[in-house]
Amino acid sequence: MRINYDFSDLEVFLAVKETGSFHQAAKRLNLSQSAVTRRIQKLEIALDSVLFERTTRAVKPTLAAKRLQSKAEAILEDAQETTIAMRDESVAFAHQRGAVITVAIVPTVVARLFVPAIQSFRNSGFETRIRLLDSSANEVAENVASGEADFGVCSIPTLEPSTEFTSIFDDKIVLALPASHVFAERDAIGWNELEGTTLILPARGTGNRLLIDDTMAQVRLSVIWSYEVNRSTTALELVEAGLGFALLPHSVFQSTVTKNVVTCELKAPKIIRPIGLLTRVGQSDTPAITALKDAILWAV
Repeated sequence: MRINYDFSDLEVFLAVKETGSFHQAAKRLNLSQSAVTRRIQKLEIALDSVLFERTTRAVKPTLAAKRLQSKAEAILEDAQETTIAMRDESVAFAHQRGAVITVAIVPTVVARLFVPAIQSFRNSGFETRIRLLDSSANEVAENVASGEADFGVCSIPTLEPSTEFTSIFDDKIVLALPASHVFAERDAIGWNELEGTTLILPARGTGNRLLIDDTMAQVRLSVIWSYEVNRSTTALELVEAGLGFALLPHSVFQSTVTKNVVTCELKAPKIIRPIGLLTRVGQSDTPAITALKDAILWAV
């Protein structure tokens, strides 16, 4: 069954019922008397019931009107409560979004970029809470593209047309090796010298691994890895235990304290991973998000 009346019709009905007058109801609702009459007629047609007996002296509610009154009041009260609740939730959501910044970031640049940036951000007077989604570059890109993060800091340039990448600095991939190894005294090591060594590589499909595989293909080097790990910190622990060499971003050594591990640069071709801000195209930032982005850009 189709309902052919709305909340405004019920409001007019209650005003006429309470005032006993079409004229007084019109004044209360700031409507013309003809508009009140039309709404009552519309309601009567929709309910197939006469609601008021009109005479030149008075407007008397019918039995149908008396039955409708409590139901109309309940309907309007419920609608009002729903409207208030929805508005409160919207305000709460807007406040929460403004009070929390979600940043997706690769863990290896937290010490170099994020720590000094957040210190500057706090010194500027911002007390906004910050949620860090520290994960791989692929996941950072996905979090930004999906809107899960307000922006990201990662090593993967734009993969989606909905995102854009702003470069901050270039991070070299270096060789981490035990301090006791004969190579530890070298300033640089050639790629061909890695043949026959025990290598610890990032997991396949990660941003760092893609860069490493591309370079190995370029120098026609076929190296068999012995260990494959997801986290740079795990690779360092293996190196520290003397289990092999790891190819890692230089920024890792600014965020992790290691014992008995040294780094050597790799001879040409060098591997450089670009670090930058990843944002959604057309996104409207709050002042706090803008300030945090600026602090990260100036933290280098």
